[in-house]
Amino acid sequence: MAKIKLFITDCDGCMTDGGMYYDNLGNEWKKFNARDGMGFEMLRNGGVLTGIISSENTPLLERRATKLKIDEFHQGAKNKPEVLAEILERTGIDYSEVAYLGDDINDLKMMDIVGLTFCPNDAMKQIQPKVDVVLNKKGGEGAVREAAEYVLEHNEKE
Repeated sequence: MAKIKLFITDCDGCMTDGGMYYDNLGNEWKKFNARDGMGFEMLRNGGVLTGIISSENTPLLERRATKLKIDEFHQGAKNKPEVLAEILERTGIDYSEVAYLGDDINDLKMMDIVGLTFCPNDAMKQIQPKVDVVLNKKGGEGAVREAAEYVLEHNEKE
């Protein structure tokens, strides 16, 4: 397996518990895990580019991505493989050098084309048999951090 140069994740169900919380004023709330934030930093420090590709389009996610210094942030993506193809063309990275963390059926097309795949342990049952690694952590509870550690350990062996 190739050395991983780009780690990409979906947001809802991976970086969060998948819940969408709204207050009486229509504000949206999501709970993110600080350990996942450190996972992104560890990847960056290990020379791995980071990315979020989400079909959602919210200022909340944009703020989180900015805080985490995500290299490739794409929201409102209805065709994730198309977005990935553009990233790879621009960066010169090969599909085999990409790791992807997803949790639901809209992630299957991405999982079919990248080199290493993960899902949280609470991912949809259709996803779990399709990935290389079912993580011990749930979405929003450190799944990104666990995947980041796996990627960095894998890269040390390559």
